Amino acid sequence: MVLESRLARALALFSLSALVAGVFVPSAKADVDDSPIKISVQKNLLIDGNGQPVRLVGVNKSGSEYMCVHDWNYFDGQANSATVAAMKSWKINVVRVPLNEDCWLGINGVSPKFSGRNYRSAINTWVSTLQSAGIYAILDLHVSAPGATKATYMEKMADADHSTDFWSSVAAYFKSNHGLIFDLFNEPNQINWSCWRDGCTTKEGWRTAGMQDMVTAIREEDATQPIMLEGIWQGTDLSQWFAYKPHDPLNQLIASNHNYSGMNFSNNLNAWNQKYAPIAAVVPLVTGELGQPDCSHGYIDKYMNWADENNVSYLAWTWNATSKSWPCSNHSLIADEMGTPSPYGIGFRDHLLTLPTKSNLTNKVVLASSLTTKQIHSVKVRSAKVENG
Repeated sequence: MVLESRLARALALFSLSALVAGVFVPSAKADVDDSPIKISVQKNLLIDGNGQPVRLVGVNKSGSEYMCVHDWNYFDGQANSATVAAMKSWKINVVRVPLNEDCWLGINGVSPKFSGRNYRSAINTWVSTLQSAGIYAILDLHVSAPGATKATYMEKMADADHSTDFWSSVAAYFKSNHGLIFDLFNEPNQINWSCWRDGCTTKEGWRTAGMQDMVTAIREEDATQPIMLEGIWQGTDLSQWFAYKPHDPLNQLIASNHNYSGMNFSNNLNAWNQKYAPIAAVVPLVTGELGQPDCSHGYIDKYMNWADENNVSYLAWTWNATSKSWPCSNHSLIADEMGTPSPYGIGFRDHLLTLPTKSNLTNKVVLASSLTTKQIHSVKVRSAKVENG
């Protein structure tokens, strides 16, 4: 998948007039009280507030990563209780909320109308709306930029200038909210594993922030939420994830991959068994973005069947209504704001509706404590009920 393609297309075709009537008004006061739902990591499982295993199946909602920086709005389309009701009708239990570094921090010339305190309040209101309906939220650093550059596109890696400050601020703001997961950086790309963990100087001359820097920034705020770490090459490569895994004193780390049809060597059953199943046997694995660009769903059907058999969570891209800026071929799951599925979305929705309300996950996974180092690399996975695509 071409880096920035989804964001660039949405921005290039976006129609401001379609949003004028639906400007989102944030709450005046941030509510950072304890959330009604909780999630944490235990070995290779995600655990809810009742101590029961939970698998996350849901969607991304794009817009909060780019609308604000152009002084358009907080969200692209609706983000309210009606949106959540439509999501619940699909049995969605998690939404990934992409964030903009400059908008959250209120820096680099972004209009105060849609940045700083106002942006933070809008995000908090959306998170609270989701959680009040029993839907978890994943906060994702999606768009960032070093120095005085305005964050209008997806960088190759987090920047040392602002990204640790971003996560310190997010962690402090949501410290008491335990129904959240922090996704440190969207689709690291064109870097090696050492840079991924420890930071490096790019060929353009700016310094990146490593995953360890950002994990440390969060924990120094006494925030205990689980933290998601995407692999390199746009989240498709997890080959050295364990070797370069940052230190987390709370052991609350989650591995994350992205999977679109056509992405680098990750579109068939053999690849999923070899690259991802051994990871899921040791730590929770969340496919933070899943999709296919042809307005169909055959590919994601196969992946979801495999993921269901291997205790892998997944979120489809994206809950944005079909329009010029979000055609079905650009991963629009819904035909309208009421949640009517697009031809692509109907496969995702129908699959979620077949899933049991509760899964006996403890009988379907290999607990990490029972694995030796040798077994981790040779763990046997169940055969998925899909054909090798």
